[in-house]
Formats: sequence, C-alpha cells, structure tokens
Amino acid sequence: MTLLRMCTTLQYMNKTEVYSWRVDPHLKSTLEHAARTERTSVAQLLDHIVRDWIHKEFSSDQNDEEQRSLHTAAQQCFGTFREGDPDLASQAKERVRAKIRERYARTRTH
Repeated sequence: MTLLRMCTTLQYMNKTEVYSWRVDPHLKSTLEHAARTERTSVAQLLDHIVRDWIHKEFSSDQNDEEQRSLHTAAQQCFGTFREGDPDLASQAKERVRAKIRERYARTRTH
C-alpha cells in the first residue's frame, strides 16, 4: 500500500509574517531539544507556546472580567433572585413578572 504524503509547505501558506528575536544559546538549545522530543519544528513549537500563552493570559481573564461586568450591569437593571431556592426554575416566569410589577409600582408612587 502506498501512502500519499502532503507537501508540508502547503500547511503554512497562510503564514506571511516573520518575527525574530535574539535568544541566549542555552535557551535555543533547550527549544531545539524540546522540538525534537515533541517531533516538531522549533517554529511549530514556538507557535504552540505563544498561542497557549495568549489564550491563557488574555482570553480567560478578559472574558471572565467582561462577564462579571455584564452580570453586574444586568443585575442593576433587573435585580436578582437568591440562590438555593429549589422551586426557582419552575416558578421563574411568575417571579420575574412579580418583581417587575413590584419595581414599577414603587417608582410610580414616589
């Protein structure tokens, strides 16, 4: 059986930018050793390392902070229910309507 091999150059056609920096010889040697161990190229290893770092540092923290901010803003608009109520899901519609009526009744009387 003959296996068809794909040209590896085609996998990287979308890469058009070059970034280079100087590293000390020990770090370069360590990167090369890690790439050999992982059976990949230094470039692919660095891509993987950078993508993981960016995802960890920026995606998670910013998204969590953004979500907290959105939740805080939403709570100020419509209020919240206390947790731990076993009937909350089944009675949510009625409770939301009651809270809205209660809120607007208070604003009209003042």
